Amino acid sequence: MRRDLILAALAVGLVALIALGCLGTDSDKAKITTLRIGYQPSTHQVAEMVAMEEGWWLADLKPFGIEEVKDFEFPSGPPEMQAMLGGSLDIAYVGAAPPISAIAQGLDAKIVAAVQKNGSDLVVRPEVAYDGPKSLVGRTVATFPPGSIQDTVFRKWLLDNGVDPDGLDIKSMDPGAAVTAISAKRVDAVFLPHPAPSIIELAGNGKAVVASGEMWPDHACCCLVVSGKLMREEPELVEQIIKTHIRATEFINENPERAAAIYTAKTNQNLTVIEHSIRSWDGAWISDPHQIIPSVTEFARVNYELGYTGGKLLGVDDLFDTTFYDRVAS
Repeated sequence: MRRDLILAALAVGLVALIALGCLGTDSDKAKITTLRIGYQPSTHQVAEMVAMEEGWWLADLKPFGIEEVKDFEFPSGPPEMQAMLGGSLDIAYVGAAPPISAIAQGLDAKIVAAVQKNGSDLVVRPEVAYDGPKSLVGRTVATFPPGSIQDTVFRKWLLDNGVDPDGLDIKSMDPGAAVTAISAKRVDAVFLPHPAPSIIELAGNGKAVVASGEMWPDHACCCLVVSGKLMREEPELVEQIIKTHIRATEFINENPERAAAIYTAKTNQNLTVIEHSIRSWDGAWISDPHQIIPSVTEFARVNYELGYTGGKLLGVDDLFDTTFYDRVAS
């Protein structure tokens, strides 16, 4: 009898604690009210900018409890993924290679949609004699940091053509620093995403000689990454995020001039340069994640061989969750 009374008292006390908010239940999880988005100042990721500047992020996500949307600019993908690893971002527009290294480091996130493919150029100074990848041996080339799309594509292209990347002086730079470096003749060439190649060409400081789609046809470039926490706790919100992304992608493809104007307003870059970039690049804005799975898994293999993933060879299930997109697109 005494034992029964003690258990009954404990049960009453537990109910009281829950009622007072001292203990939580699964249904008590705090709803997200601010969505934090990472992006880079590249025409590759103009879908994020369109959705932001047109007010679609906030309008579309308000019914799911979102009261504020903040976006944060990063110079390249690796630092953006470090921010996500640190818990500072909920979703990210980013090249498809940096999440591979980040997930290998323990990032709880997956690729849920494609953003764009191809879209980077190798640009050499006008006075540099370029005659294929072997002519770059001994040259100084600036590109994004190790583990980025540009670093991965460039190094694989060199290896595919029998060139040891160690035979070049490959310098890690963000796009602004790389544009400055080639303009000041501190590097012989750069391999950068648009609009940087157009900025360099229109200033007369370089000539695009190889597009990334020639190096690696139809390679994945940017993707949409969502935190695992958001996917588990707010699946309907994630579905709407993908719907809004698809809407913005379709808008860009139907209204490239308007997209160029939005990009210019967001980044304070020259409209003529941005229009030239959109006309001249070999990229394409897409949203279906299934289109990029083959090249992303190849990125994972290349990054594993380059030593960027700590000895971990990641596969499709490690990197992708296509179920949200599939539900939205069905």
